[in-house]
Amino acid sequence: MNAIEIKNLTKKFGDLTALDHLNLTVKTGSVFGFLGPNGAGKTTTQRLLVGLAKPTEGTAKILDCDIKIQMNIIHKHIGFLPDVPVFYGWMTAREYLNFVADIFKISSEKRKKKIDYLLEIANLKEVKTKIGGYSQGMKKRLGIAQALINDPGVIFMDEPTSGLDPIGRKEVLEMMASLGEKITVFFSTHILNDVERICDSVAILHKGSLIMEEGLETLKGKYSRPIFTLEFDEEPDELVKNLESLPWIESVEKNNKILKVVSKDLKKGEREFPCMISNLTLPLKKFQVEEPSLEDIFIKMIEN
Repeated sequence: MNAIEIKNLTKKFGDLTALDHLNLTVKTGSVFGFLGPNGAGKTTTQRLLVGLAKPTEGTAKILDCDIKIQMNIIHKHIGFLPDVPVFYGWMTAREYLNFVADIFKISSEKRKKKIDYLLEIANLKEVKTKIGGYSQGMKKRLGIAQALINDPGVIFMDEPTSGLDPIGRKEVLEMMASLGEKITVFFSTHILNDVERICDSVAILHKGSLIMEEGLETLKGKYSRPIFTLEFDEEPDELVKNLESLPWIESVEKNNKILKVVSKDLKKGEREFPCMISNLTLPLKKFQVEEPSLEDIFIKMIEN
């Protein structure tokens, strides 16, 4: 069973189409990155999936329950961290989690062990400060902890690392990564480094429409183009001619004695370039390979 199945999900606000016939599948136990620039429709999608808004068209299933008719069941089995989580500042973390446990009617014999565990993984067990004095990173970690109080099958997170400093981001990402396999994590973000660090699969949304959905490694394999930088002591004109005739070379840029070659095949380039250079007896000064990041791929896809 897939954790999430979305079919033609659409949301309109008057003449504005915020989400346009989205179709998406998220495997159970995966960490799924939902990517897109600000305004792409990521938050709208999450609001529809957790029942904070109703679709104009289409539907979705979460843990095999339809969001249109079974949201009361869905709410028992999901967790949700909004972009800006709001807490009662006068409570401690333990008091707040006890409050959330009351809402879910978690028995007293179960909740202490559960809350101890959640405070431990959120790195808040020894913190006695009231929530009003927490940093943004501490609030995000507490937000994830409250989203886990009911042992959800799926947890939704909207921009979980936005507004955090590098240490805060690292702590939140480590907490998210630790949930993998036990819980399906669906999180929206525009921070591509976060996706590269913890995701199995990704989808890219732009102006309300899905551009692509792939496993992360498949995406990189399909769309990444390694860049070879070659520097010589002599003009490499003959090498340029040879390279431009090869079908697995995408482009060759020459600047004096320096070449930047975009290849469609990393392994072929690593194998063939040294042989070609040796055959032409070109004195090589520099040989460097750069693999495009997810950010490079994302920008290229958005521009196209």
